[in-house]
Amino acid sequence: MHGRSLHVVERVQPVSMFGIPDTEHGAARRSDLIAALGERTLRGAVRDKVLIHLWRGVIIDGRRVLDPLTRAAAAVLAAGPEAVLSRHTAAWLHGCTAAQSNHTHVTVPYSVWVRSKAGLVVHHDRFDRGDVVELHGLPVFALELVLADLLCVEERWKALACLDQALNEQPPHEVADFRKEVDRRLMERDDRRGIRNAEALLALGTTGAESPQESRLRLIIIDAGFPIPVTQHPIITLQGELLYRLDLAWPELRIGVEYDGYEAHEGRETQDAARDARLSSRGWCIIRVRKGDLADPARFLTELREAFRGRGYQVEP
Repeated sequence: MHGRSLHVVERVQPVSMFGIPDTEHGAARRSDLIAALGERTLRGAVRDKVLIHLWRGVIIDGRRVLDPLTRAAAAVLAAGPEAVLSRHTAAWLHGCTAAQSNHTHVTVPYSVWVRSKAGLVVHHDRFDRGDVVELHGLPVFALELVLADLLCVEERWKALACLDQALNEQPPHEVADFRKEVDRRLMERDDRRGIRNAEALLALGTTGAESPQESRLRLIIIDAGFPIPVTQHPIITLQGELLYRLDLAWPELRIGVEYDGYEAHEGRETQDAARDARLSSRGWCIIRVRKGDLADPARFLTELREAFRGRGYQVEP
């Protein structure tokens, strides 16, 4: 995925004191706003928190101070014309919500000296302008390059969750090629730290995860020594109709794991119990995992080991 070298251009025309309506993302250079408003008016708007002086030389609409897109536009203005949105911020702009962060990340060439600031992380690296694409009018690294970075440096489950989300967005016939392109990007990295871990995570990426927490759950299970589970395994009736779809499963053993995210399963305890009973009548053993179990997985891992032992498969803790 390649694109042109791009720069953010904020067109500032006469501006209302109630925001920055003539900028695409609500961020502008302080110098441009002074030219449009006058310094006295601008100071008053900043004093009243109508406008926010986010980083040196950059002003944003006070109503959009928590908007990641506004902060991304402001970061490019703050870091200069050579800056490209990278890492977590780039992944989020590409649609990988698992990468959401309170920090905005940009990368600049080694020849540009820009320091990180509160909430703004500046990376220095060598890169090709052909690796920059435009998203929402902003310069962003190509998704394959972003994933290669995150697989090496990010917390493992978050990196895997981003990879799963990216794979889910690929047309089925392009998934294999997309994975190869991420692998190529890994092999081209100057910094070889984290490559081995990244390669292992790349092999685990799947199109079956329906949420970042399901990706996290899958990694916990694999790290605990269990065989790699099938994602979104269908349970079919004798008539060929889809009855259920299990989040994770080992079909040969008829063991399944269902993740009960709070939002999706609140108030559904009765329905879930009836579903488990129906699956049990078909020979399935279902282990339910709740959101809190992801931070402390001992309970469900013990249940899962017992289920495997009951099927004659020993998994050592």
